[in-house]
Amino acid sequence: MEYVILAVVIAVVAIGAITGLVVSGKRRRELDRPSQPPTITAPAKSDPATTATAPAKPAEGAAEPTAPPTASGATRAPEAPGVPAGEPAAGEPAVEAPTAGEPTAEEAEAAPAIEVPEPTAGRLVRLRSRLSRSQSTLGKGLLTLLSRDRLDEDTWEEIEDTLLTADVGVAATQELVDNLRTRVKVLGTRTPDELRTLLREELVKLIGTDADRTVRSVKHEEGPAVVLVVGVNGVGKTTTTGKLARVLVADGRKVVLGAADTFRAAAADQLQTWGERVGAHTVRGPEGGDPASVAFDAVKQGIADGVDTVLIDTAGRLHTKTGLMDELGKVKRVVEKHGPVDEVLLVLDATTGQNGLVQARVFAEVVDITGIVLTKLDGTAKGGIVISVQRELGVPVKLIGLGEGADDLAPFEPGAFVDALLG
Repeated sequence: MEYVILAVVIAVVAIGAITGLVVSGKRRRELDRPSQPPTITAPAKSDPATTATAPAKPAEGAAEPTAPPTASGATRAPEAPGVPAGEPAAGEPAVEAPTAGEPTAEEAEAAPAIEVPEPTAGRLVRLRSRLSRSQSTLGKGLLTLLSRDRLDEDTWEEIEDTLLTADVGVAATQELVDNLRTRVKVLGTRTPDELRTLLREELVKLIGTDADRTVRSVKHEEGPAVVLVVGVNGVGKTTTTGKLARVLVADGRKVVLGAADTFRAAAADQLQTWGERVGAHTVRGPEGGDPASVAFDAVKQGIADGVDTVLIDTAGRLHTKTGLMDELGKVKRVVEKHGPVDEVLLVLDATTGQNGLVQARVFAEVVDITGIVLTKLDGTAKGGIVISVQRELGVPVKLIGLGEGADDLAPFEPGAFVDALLG
């Protein structure tokens, strides 16, 4: 038993001695290891006279100071020591702050690109192929009849029928046929070139070349020119207003648009899109609001902005609805509190033919129509509506629509129009 106890004591002493040797050896190795030199970062080159003193390093374990939160609630990262506020630390790329008044990258990306409309000069010549239906019905049909070897009464009746079918109107048809009869007798022999020249002269005379067909859009002393666009539902008033803005911008005018069609939900959005494409501001009101108030505010905005022209799009209304027609008169009267309305353009769908004349008469009784815009002349329209609507209202056709493109609204030119009809 004594031997066992002695053996245990010797073992414990041996283990303790071995453990002590291991620990002391480890400590000795750590003391003999060379210490790593501290990393020294060269300070940024600066003026010795203005060298800033580095702030004291916080004690180990102490909480580092945090920057105050920004206005948006996010915590701003602490600035590097020795670096003035607003300047990047050494080695970091500089971020240039946007200059005051300049749009940010997000705003520039969201803003639509400003388009440059095509020049208005010569548009009708460029779009003459769009009148192909009118060419076959009116122009080429008349040339074919007049080129017959013998012009008897049956032929002249066919000529009259062709003119009436082309929506020229009864009085204008009779006048044209009488003039053609007289000149053909005087001419005697009829070559194709002579007949074409003869028919061109008579058609141009029937349309008229002495009327002022310019859209009055020049700024005057009282303020900007005001153009009111009216018409029935579905003729394309809002689209025509947007295209007219492009016409005026192409001619160097500054424009403000007034979305006074507050009854159709998409009308204001549609007009605003047209305006943004050419850099024109659009004044709009709440859906179902007072259109006269919107028109009034649009003119007021145009005066404040110093623009040349204010274009006001009105709601489509049936010519048989007395209340709606009276409201149109109210819009005009309210706008005139700022100054005179320079143009009242009636938009007519050329494909409606003689029905368009009925609409035109009623609108002319409510507001003083100063010009006609004929749309959809590239469709099934016959072309003669140009003659009959001018004779019915006593006002000129000033613009014609020849397609769905943004620049397919052309100033009306009688000579170019007749040339397009004759092919």
